[in-house]
Amino acid sequence: MQGADKGQARELDGKGLRIGIVQARFNQAVTDRLAQTCLEELLAHGVERRHVRHVTVPGALEVPVALQAMAESEHFEALIALGCIIRGETYHFELVANESGAGVSRVSLDYRLPIANAILTVENEAQAWARAEDKGRDAARVALEMAKLLEELS
Repeated sequence: MQGADKGQARELDGKGLRIGIVQARFNQAVTDRLAQTCLEELLAHGVERRHVRHVTVPGALEVPVALQAMAESEHFEALIALGCIIRGETYHFELVANESGAGVSRVSLDYRLPIANAILTVENEAQAWARAEDKGRDAARVALEMAKLLEELS
């Protein structure tokens, strides 16, 4: 098949890309670390600091509506969702995890805009800290790769 992707990652060149980040403040120490490593990775791949819009919201359930507002602005090539949901003793964990994830996916599909979902869903704080740095960097790379892919497909 001519022009097939063949499973190779795209060059992560963020030059000229405008990226929106929505960070939940709940479990803020963890989400601050996610945001820090995400921003560092974006900058390392050529995204200019002035082309990154970083906003915070109270918690993971509020992330999708902020993403939607960013998507409606038509100002961004990709968005990033950051949050941390730690399992508690009630069903609330499942509700927040499922609904925030569904909301992020819906915004992405409705606006045909890549959104890297780095809302951690973990059993305890130790798991959150073990994942924070890598997931922040991963989110940045996913956003850049998907922005380039959609650019190619347009």
